[in-house]
Amino acid sequence: MKLKYFCSLIQITLRYFIEFSYNGKNYFGYQIQPDAVSVQEEMEKALSTILREEIKTTGAGRTDTGVHARKIFAHFDTQTEIDANLPHRLNSFLPPDIAVHRIFPVKDDFHARFDATYRTYEYYISLEKNPFTQDSAWQHWKRPLDITPMNEACRILFEYEDFTSFAKLKTDNKTNICKIYRAEWEQSGSELKFTISANRFLRNMVRAIVGTMVEIGAGKIQPDDLRRIIEDKNRNAAGTSAPGHGLYLVDVGYEFD
Repeated sequence: MKLKYFCSLIQITLRYFIEFSYNGKNYFGYQIQPDAVSVQEEMEKALSTILREEIKTTGAGRTDTGVHARKIFAHFDTQTEIDANLPHRLNSFLPPDIAVHRIFPVKDDFHARFDATYRTYEYYISLEKNPFTQDSAWQHWKRPLDITPMNEACRILFEYEDFTSFAKLKTDNKTNICKIYRAEWEQSGSELKFTISANRFLRNMVRAIVGTMVEIGAGKIQPDDLRRIIEDKNRNAAGTSAPGHGLYLVDVGYEFD
């Protein structure tokens, strides 16, 4: 009887992964910031309301202001056993620009950020003025872009691992070392798509790379200039960051049991 009473007092904490997506137009990125609306704030508010306990989430990464996510994960701990209806209930509480796709249990030490093995981003550029993609692609129609030298520059990225030149200044990064697995430009009609995968990304890194690549495509600098830019390890050596609304986090990889 005493053992049964003691066990009833034990509160077991369970860890869950949540897969979701969002349109970043109305948010200052995923991570909570003072005096700014964030995706994390909306997610935690909805979870805490439904589960009736304070819920804190840890995301796979923090996106910049205006950046979108088609597939992103976060983990949270709770003392409530989740039922299959939670994603539906959660979507009812969340604003229309955030959608939950699934929630599933993981080991109590599995981490959404540190256990990610890769991340993949896509960046979209419109080569013609398009009123229907104003919030989803960089409108770059005043000057043509040639993706042949841009793809030549992509191959140079694989030669390096220190991307300090594309890192946002004054951050808490302990290292600027990243391993890029894929980088390529594709054109479909009047739209360009840049796909890049790496084990990790620095803050503002993809947008800085895209901004530099556009200068190459516009003929302002040559593909070989990218080596000098990377080796300078100076953010001022690279191009201006591309607008956030053309960038999408499209995949995060894990080795789930």
